[in-house]
This record gives sequence, C-alpha cells and structure tokens, in this order.
Amino acid sequence: MKAILTFILSMGFVVALQAQQVQQVPLIEVHGYAERSIAPNEAVFYIQLEEKAMKVAEATKMLNTKTELLADKLKKAKIKDYKLVADNYSVDLNRIYRSGVSRDSGYVARQSLQVITNSKNEDLQKISEAIQEAGDMSFNLQFRVSEATRLSLENTLLTEALKNAQSQASLIAETLGIRNIRVYNVSLQEPSYPEPMVKMMADARFESSNMTIAPDDQKIGKRVFVKFTY
Repeated sequence: MKAILTFILSMGFVVALQAQQVQQVPLIEVHGYAERSIAPNEAVFYIQLEEKAMKVAEATKMLNTKTELLADKLKKAKIKDYKLVADNYSVDLNRIYRSGVSRDSGYVARQSLQVITNSKNEDLQKISEAIQEAGDMSFNLQFRVSEATRLSLENTLLTEALKNAQSQASLIAETLGIRNIRVYNVSLQEPSYPEPMVKMMADARFESSNMTIAPDDQKIGKRVFVKFTY
C-alpha cells in the first residue's frame, strides 16, 4: 500500500513538473484557415418507404414491390446519368398505443432510397415525376458537394491553412522583434462541411414541365491551430 501511494505521489509530481515546463515555453499561438466556395455538383432525391402488414414476408414483399416499381419508372423515363441506392432497411413490430395500453398489430417495414444524379441534370423534373408515378412516396431534394470533390480539395485547403498560420506567426514575430520561430505543436480541426441545401417536395407535383433550380455556392473550410516557439 505504501509503495502504491509513493508511486501515485511520484506520478503527480512528474505531471505537475511537465505542466510547469510547458507553461515556461514561450509560444506564439495562431489559427490558420482556408476556405473555398464551390457549387453543389450532386442532386439527391431522398425517399422514405413504409409498409404495414400482419406478416413480415407480406410487409417486405410490398416494400420490394414499391422499390422495383420505382426502378422501372426511372428506367422507362430514360433518365440520364443517375443511380438508385437503397439503404437503412428495417422491419419492426407495429406497436399501437391507445389509452396508455400498447398492442402489437403486425409489422412495419421501412426502406430509405436515394436517387443520385448531377446537380445540372436536365432530367430532374423527370425524376420527380417518376417517383410520384411509382406510388405513394414522400421525398425531398437536396443539393450537395460530392464526397469525391471534397476529398480532392482536402490537401489544397490544408496547405493553404498551414501557410496562413505561418504567415500570421511570422508577422507577429517580425512586429515584436522575435527571431527564429519554429513549430512547437500543430492541431488539425475537423473539416468544415456545409449542410446540404434542401428543396422540399413532399407529395407535390411541379406545375412547370422544366425544373430550373440554381443552388447557391457552398463554402468548404479547413482550420489548423499552430503553436510556434522561439
């Protein structure tokens, strides 16, 4: 017990000593930042499907039928350059609450679908019509910057953010008459991604035969925190 106590006290002394040493290091601390404005290059139709039945197989079959019907409608519309993605499939008990009492009444199957295409695709109107022709489907349209585009900017933005931090530190050192600064520590913050722009279109038909939507540019940023010592 005495040995353990001695060890704990020793570790506490070491940590305190290290903290004191860090405080004694002269530092220049700066944030470096880089940002780009970029036009969204993807249009994504988000569709939520839900079917209820007394048996799992029946609910699943109804859900699959809807998905297949949508795929068929999109194909027949001869839409260019798109992909249909299915995810987040689930089947749960259909639990109903009445007057504080729960009762199970069959099952509810759910499925998320995405129709992804280019934001400048001339067939956006056709896609919306195909979705509505496929049945009772609620959906919305979002415009976003694709993951591939964001990743292609990662290194460029990081380089610019680091140069920005270096420039600030150099200016501070020159102004204060400090010579020979050098990097002491670098922290990279999580990249800043814009929220997708949303155009809601739940259960609604467009009056115009030509959908023209021009989403605003979105900003993507990179931030670093750099400590320089001298």
